Amino acid sequence: MIYANIFYVVAAVLFILGLKKLSHPKTARGGNTLASVGMLIAIVATLIAYGGIDWKLIAIGMIIGSIIGALFAIKVQMTQMPQMVAIFNGFGGGASALVAAADLLSNIQNLINGSPILVSGIEIHPTFYSAVVAFSIFVGTLTFTGSFIAFGKLQGFISGQPIVFTGQKVLNALIAIALVGLAVMMVIDPVNMITFFIGVVVLSAIIGITLVLPIGGADMPVVISLLNSYSGVAAAATGFVLMNNGLIIAGSLVGASGIILTNIMCKGMNRSLANVIFGAVGLVQEGASGTQQQMNIKSYSTEEAAMILDAAEKIIIVPGYGLAVAQAQHAVREVADYLQSKGKKVLYGIHPVAGRMPGHMNVLLAEANIPYDQLLDLDQINSEFEDCDVSIILGANDVVNPAARHDKSSPIYGMPIIDVDKSKTVLINKRTMNPGFAGIANELFGFDNSIMVFGDAKQMLQQLLKDLKDL
Repeated sequence: MIYANIFYVVAAVLFILGLKKLSHPKTARGGNTLASVGMLIAIVATLIAYGGIDWKLIAIGMIIGSIIGALFAIKVQMTQMPQMVAIFNGFGGGASALVAAADLLSNIQNLINGSPILVSGIEIHPTFYSAVVAFSIFVGTLTFTGSFIAFGKLQGFISGQPIVFTGQKVLNALIAIALVGLAVMMVIDPVNMITFFIGVVVLSAIIGITLVLPIGGADMPVVISLLNSYSGVAAAATGFVLMNNGLIIAGSLVGASGIILTNIMCKGMNRSLANVIFGAVGLVQEGASGTQQQMNIKSYSTEEAAMILDAAEKIIIVPGYGLAVAQAQHAVREVADYLQSKGKKVLYGIHPVAGRMPGHMNVLLAEANIPYDQLLDLDQINSEFEDCDVSIILGANDVVNPAARHDKSSPIYGMPIIDVDKSKTVLINKRTMNPGFAGIANELFGFDNSIMVFGDAKQMLQQLLKDLKDL
């Protein structure tokens, strides 16, 4: 077992280095590789250290898992990546709960008889063992059901709008109290533990659903980060159930990094982390009018837009979910390359919650081989708009809405936004005038320096490039 712990330390070092490299798109692929190698080392060390393993079942499981993973990697489009991450979070939580449940069932007789619980040769106090099992099952099951509700909202077969009903918070509070009571009974009454165990599973599954249902589509980046953290916490708890240091380390790293990312997303959307945890995200603030003011929309053709860009010297592109849906990342790179060949400066402004999951937009643009030094985050890009000739908004909405600065009745009030309205000209591409995920009109569209070019982002950019070359 001592050799396994040494390999776990090696794996932990690779996990930490991998996480460090994931902080920048340029090194992210290398970081992913390092973390994958670390996980392989941890898995191999575990299989060798623990005896009595059916290698045939292990091989079958690895083959099936590899096939499923490869199909996901090949078939799932980048626009569907948030849904896939939500599913992976759910599977991670579900796996932790299943492992903890299986270990409990294998030790239930010892708990009833008051016999010592031996895990990996270590004697564990029954109270501690029962408590960590209950916690692992609670967090893992909650993550499983909550993640699949998030998947449904992202995929569209569950409404992306907040789903609320009278007494919802009271119901959640009652379920939470009941869960604590059932977990306590699991610890103090091992004879009836199976009954209490079933109760914990059922109520955990219900609260996972009721916590995510009231969350709107605009807040999915926060939810995905939080559920990712939950899956790590569940894995760490299961590590204590099995007394496996590798699982404790890996789960703790995922849980901690997920919470940090959640906090970043909360700041990017002006949300409270407490509101996210207790399921209050996405509810429209009281007093928000939701009314759309009359705006003077100026619709331009791509030919007119091309002439404006031809006269510009500095251009900033702000991509949003509309770009992702249209899969226009390659088209926007071609337009940018052409503009740069004419001696113009082109930058990209990336909001922390652009797209529908953390880092979604960075990955999309990296897929089109857009230089990393052109991708600037919110704090870096906002100072560039003072002397910007043209901002090109591609499918972004709430993250460029000036109402966030001054309209206290707006549900996005206080959210940090990209200051595109400070540009000399704001060129906005949208398919329709429909509002964004927050469900409110964008007053930017009616500004004197704003012009609209309607249409699919990819088709618009392709036509724009053609018009630029024809000038």
